[in-house]
Amino acid sequence: MTTRTTTSLPETAQAPQPSDRATRQLRNFIGGEPVDGVRTFAKLDPTDGSHVAEVHEAGRREVDLAVASARAALEGPWGRMTVGERATILRRIADGIERRFDDLVAAEVGDTGKPEALARDLDVARAAANFRAFADVVSAAGLDSYLTEFPDGRRALNYAVRKPLGVVAVIVPWNLPLLLLTWKLAPALASGNAVVVKPSEETPSSATLLAEILIEAGLPAGVVNVVHGFGADSAGEFLTTHPGIDGVTFTGESSTGSAIMRAVAPRVRPVSFELGGKNAAVVFADADLDAAIAGLARSTYLNTGQVCLCTERIYVERAIFDDVAAGLAEQAARLRLGRPENPATTTGPLISRQHREKVLSYFELARQEGATVLAGGGIPDLGDGLDAGFWIEPTLLTGLDNTHRTVREEIFGPVAALIPFDSEEEAIALANDTDYGLAAVTWTRDLTRGHRVAQRMRVGMSWVNTWYLRDLRSPFGGVGLSGIGREGGHHSLGFYTEPANVCVQL
Repeated sequence: MTTRTTTSLPETAQAPQPSDRATRQLRNFIGGEPVDGVRTFAKLDPTDGSHVAEVHEAGRREVDLAVASARAALEGPWGRMTVGERATILRRIADGIERRFDDLVAAEVGDTGKPEALARDLDVARAAANFRAFADVVSAAGLDSYLTEFPDGRRALNYAVRKPLGVVAVIVPWNLPLLLLTWKLAPALASGNAVVVKPSEETPSSATLLAEILIEAGLPAGVVNVVHGFGADSAGEFLTTHPGIDGVTFTGESSTGSAIMRAVAPRVRPVSFELGGKNAAVVFADADLDAAIAGLARSTYLNTGQVCLCTERIYVERAIFDDVAAGLAEQAARLRLGRPENPATTTGPLISRQHREKVLSYFELARQEGATVLAGGGIPDLGDGLDAGFWIEPTLLTGLDNTHRTVREEIFGPVAALIPFDSEEEAIALANDTDYGLAAVTWTRDLTRGHRVAQRMRVGMSWVNTWYLRDLRSPFGGVGLSGIGREGGHHSLGFYTEPANVCVQL
């Protein structure tokens, strides 16, 4: 899931001055206590550009304290808890999220500008579900055992045990900040690790609030620590290069993943990466057209296109190309941009002015490459005090092919390019013609073909006649520039634990 964790300083020079709202102070959370940073930086509201919080940036000292706190927690009562005791705490955390549901919705909406309904139905609801799911997974998980018989008559029992990886750095993105934090934090805690979290500088609020909920649920102080800041020469770099970190899990853009790999290489630390995507959808002529168009609109424009799994390339069988283009352009025009609390709002702003400039640059590049803009392509005029926010129009392009940069490079915004094809083999070849490999969607009434095409997609996740439908036990991750490793169910336990063998001669 990618421009999500940025490394540049925030645009404080361009930001409006603080509004009449009290400016919140978001501090680091270390050893169960709030801790000031070396300096503060401004958090802006993406809907109107206003200054809503001061965030305390962690320096080397704060990161050192966080890692030391996590290590001490591992050596304390947390390190001696049973699987059942940890699972009980995870379920209490889920209960705590539900008690603070409205507070977490407000934190997510304030940081991202997404519609309240989306934050309620997706982000916060899934956060609670993640903790319950991994409480169940770790409670039911088993490992191999073998009764070994030797030619000389000796017998031995070999059995495997899981040991926590140790102190894990969890670096999470800005697009689904709470959902993706809990997606990593729940299995890390279920496995008995201690954690240092670095949320995106764009979305610090929900991680700060969740840290309080964890303590309220009975998690010992120091098991989870939160440090705020940026990437290079800030908390992100200090954390990933820290000798006390035993592994790094990261969701974000591919170039940042490469930088983290270089950072951990001298110490040969394990990594789990869910990175960028340039995801494809393939629409065959026999597809249920209404369902396909509605599904494509969702997979292209959900969360303003800021989801790693969103569709940016749509390949349509030529016989229905014009129908799909017209229907999807109509769907884009129906989306309603507006204030998050308005029930009619379907679409929020982009996360920052910087990210909007990036997306707009691709709109301009598309025009230079000869694209036809069927919908959107610019900045909307919203009025109502919103024009200082980071809004952009849902956009649809035709007239491009796989040779164009607009079709090859991840944009991470509400935009897709429609491209015709003439045969199944051509569609598969076009969809797989990418350096990424996160997700794909196939739309067809022929389920035999659906299975066949889905299995030939060079991706980690392949949907047929749906999108973003998830079983939390199934493997989640990508290939190529889209990542390393898998999350979900026992796949997550595989990263957050080290298996060890015990051999007993009988």
